[in-house]
Amino acid sequence: MPISPARKIAYEVLRRVESGRTFAVDLLQGAQVSQLKEVDRRLATELVMGVLRWRGELDFQIEQLSGKPLKRFDSEVAALLRLGVYQLRFLEKIPKAAIVNEAVEMTKRVRKRSAAGLVNAVLRKCAPPAQRLASLPFEELNLESRQSLSRAVPAWLLARWAARDWTRGEAGLGLQACEAGAETAIKLAWASIRVPPTTLRVAGERVGLETLQRELAEAGIRTRPTRYAPRALVVESGNVWASKARGEGRVVIQDEASQLVAELVAPEAGQRVLDLCAAPGIKARQLAEALRRGTLVASDLSPSRLRTLRKLLPPRFPSEVQLHVLRLDATHPLPFGAAFDRILLDVPCSGTGTLARNPEIRWRLQPGDLNRLAQTQMTMMKNALESLAPRGRLVYATCSLEPEENEQVVERIMEGARDCRLLTQPELSREFPALGSFFDPRGYFRTRPDLHGMDGFFAAVMVRND
Repeated sequence: MPISPARKIAYEVLRRVESGRTFAVDLLQGAQVSQLKEVDRRLATELVMGVLRWRGELDFQIEQLSGKPLKRFDSEVAALLRLGVYQLRFLEKIPKAAIVNEAVEMTKRVRKRSAAGLVNAVLRKCAPPAQRLASLPFEELNLESRQSLSRAVPAWLLARWAARDWTRGEAGLGLQACEAGAETAIKLAWASIRVPPTTLRVAGERVGLETLQRELAEAGIRTRPTRYAPRALVVESGNVWASKARGEGRVVIQDEASQLVAELVAPEAGQRVLDLCAAPGIKARQLAEALRRGTLVASDLSPSRLRTLRKLLPPRFPSEVQLHVLRLDATHPLPFGAAFDRILLDVPCSGTGTLARNPEIRWRLQPGDLNRLAQTQMTMMKNALESLAPRGRLVYATCSLEPEENEQVVERIMEGARDCRLLTQPELSREFPALGSFFDPRGYFRTRPDLHGMDGFFAAVMVRND
């Protein structure tokens, strides 16, 4: 029996993701997937991302159907069962017999012939849920669906979200806070399994938003402007990857929250700007376009990510911006002195604000990682402040929802930074009036997937005194 290319590729990608050394989104953009027919490419993407988003629920169903703990299964068999159960419970157009037969055949081909009978029995017992979650708004989910959602996020992470007072960004402060936090937690779980929007940034100043939108429409790509980012479009239908505009670098795929964080840097012509954790270079390009004239230093620790950065930066880089790409370890003192008028420090973090886009993060992250990451982030921020010029601005940013990586890092560092201060909510709202709703009373910038339909980002804007 032939195996469909989409399912074969999906299985191989999932196995590589399990190694913990790569991300699904990168593998799905690789040559192996891009060579598939469009229909197979879409199915492979659906299978990989669906299995990763729903892995907790899939594992629960496998254990219920088999009567065995998942740890008893070989990793190859577990991956094939997840693929099969995902198709049976979350997809509607593929006949059950085709799913079961192909899963059994794949089990044999990965040299697990002895498990073929088990795979066959488990999948034949699997039935679709009463509600198809993908087609319903959150408000219409029944109890079974909400329980499935609660299993789509690791229990420890869901519990810490439920215990938080989200109005203050702190741990729960009583029963009322916990009740509200529990509802927010399940909404965040819901947002984490939804397919995130593809958002574009119109690059350069020569082409307006409406002109680019018309060009994309002529290529069969329907878009709409975003609510907050001034040069952003959300793709509603069509394949933007194959578009001429993307190929020529006139549009860049970049989430709206990411664009807004770069806006906060607000470089002025002639300044010196440092993007300290720059790879893969999406924000660096945005900073260069906003700077127009001056110096931009883009640095990162990883040589491979710096190579990617160089590839992604356009050949028509702003001619009056001097670009320097450097390999630097920001956990060590920087070699610059107080040299930069603007610094963007978008630190490595847990990524809990981007679980819909990188769903494997939730299964790799462990509770102890948060404090470990926070220590690194504090060191980076302390070093970055040493390179901030008088009256300069530093934007500290994460794509995390966790206070250990966000306000707690900022507040600990600011305790010892006597010559620096945080910009306040009124100051930031005056400078960025369209973003006023994102600044909390302490002046911290926050976006949330469940509230805003974009990635979850945190940012703090600080300035050095004269």
